[in-house]
Amino acid sequence: MKKDIHPDYHEITVVLTDGEEFKTRSTYGEPGAVLRLDIDPSTHPAWTGGPQRLLDTGRVAKFRNKFKGFGLG
Repeated sequence: MKKDIHPDYHEITVVLTDGEEFKTRSTYGEPGAVLRLDIDPSTHPAWTGGPQRLLDTGRVAKFRNKFKGFGLG
């Protein structure tokens, strides 16, 4: 490996949105830096199963809209 080309790998503190903290090693900031997250696994819909919206704009939706008065669906 070449010398003096790799970033410094040091310990930082990560603060989640609920105030929980943990220490990890990273190239972020300076040694002892604090990384405050805006989105984390406790708040992001991808992990919490938050509100999901299904938007059907295909041919089936057009068919159902066109023939909704016939009682077919």
